[in-house]
Amino acid sequence: MSPPPLPLGAALAQCLQESECVLVQRHTAAECLRSPLAETLPTRCQQLKKGFGECRRGMIDMRKRFRGNQPAAFKNLQESESSGEGYQLYAGKSAFSGGRGETSGTGEAPRDWREVENEKYRKELESKKP
Repeated sequence: MSPPPLPLGAALAQCLQESECVLVQRHTAAECLRSPLAETLPTRCQQLKKGFGECRRGMIDMRKRFRGNQPAAFKNLQESESSGEGYQLYAGKSAFSGGRGETSGTGEAPRDWREVENEKYRKELESKKP
């Protein structure tokens, strides 16, 4: 059986007590965990809430009770391998996925939008000349 999520619960409680929802707005911790206020929590508290929920769910799931919860890094790596996307994030997007698609080096590079605009401007100037 996997260990109970006590450290996660304590960390979540500490994070909630230090959050603006409890300190400034004077809501209870239970109110801050519910839907309208949960989105205002700091990212760390939201991550702890999700991890705590997954750990609690894992204690009830019979398959996970004997195997234990998977580490978060392994789960992300496994999902990224199955989807084909990189698992490292850079500014919320995959660090290894291409922005414009794959480049093999055989095709022509797409033209920069500034070059296209400059050509349009030059054509307009030539058409205005007498």
